[in-house]
Amino acid sequence: MIELKKLTKKYDEFTAVKELDLTIETGGFFGLLGPNGAGKSTTIGMLSTLFLPTEGEILIDGERLTRKNTVLKRKISVVTQEYSMRQDMTIEEVMEYQGRLYFVPKKERREKTQELLEFCDLMDYRKRTVRKLSGGMKRKLMVCRALLTEPEILLLDEPTAGMDALARRQMWNLLKRLNRNHLTILLTTHYMEEAEILCDRVGLMDRGRLQEVDSPRAMIERLGCYAVDQVSEEQTRSFFFQTQEEAIRYLSGRKDMASLRNTTLEDVFLEKVGKYLERH
Repeated sequence: MIELKKLTKKYDEFTAVKELDLTIETGGFFGLLGPNGAGKSTTIGMLSTLFLPTEGEILIDGERLTRKNTVLKRKISVVTQEYSMRQDMTIEEVMEYQGRLYFVPKKERREKTQELLEFCDLMDYRKRTVRKLSGGMKRKLMVCRALLTEPEILLLDEPTAGMDALARRQMWNLLKRLNRNHLTILLTTHYMEEAEILCDRVGLMDRGRLQEVDSPRAMIERLGCYAVDQVSEEQTRSFFFQTQEEAIRYLSGRKDMASLRNTTLEDVFLEKVGKYLERH
């Protein structure tokens, strides 16, 4: 279990994360959502011990996480937004280097490498250099590398950024399979559809504060399960209703262009966090 208690990160006068309280159960799949600058990546940075909290603490299974606590740190692996692999290395060499870096015994790292590459559909490309991989394959390789040390927690900072639609779906399938194997996953993403499909719980961040935490389904139901989009030359406005009958009744009374659809997590995000963006 991950527990963040009053977690705060300040840079001089600027507060990137403020008094963040959050619990993620073992085996959970949690999405941290928010606009640019909300504090998502800073939170991931503190969980990976790249950044030290200014105040507050992080507990993993009840034990305080620090840079010196190597046993706890080995329970955590992180996949960053940036590709952090040598371009002239093959897939096999990337995995071999990672295994040696973390003192994984030779037999174990060879067996684990084969298992992970097969799991991620990369085995047939193991002799290919990183520079010749597609963006989606590079992301999958970064996940394989992160899993080589058999972590209990996987931190993903925008894992599908820059991927095409097909590669993104393949990554979603991979992450679902990993989570079904009881791996605890925390991800940040700007793709609301991604969070809605993958996460059992999400948190909305704004200006360094956690505004709301719940399941995507519960958030959508509170807003209203049905949306009517009213289109004009100036803008598109959405109106939300609890029942389909209410939505149809409203729609039938409109003379302008309008359409009925199911509400999504993106609607929740725009209604909650987007209101702040519109004011600034």
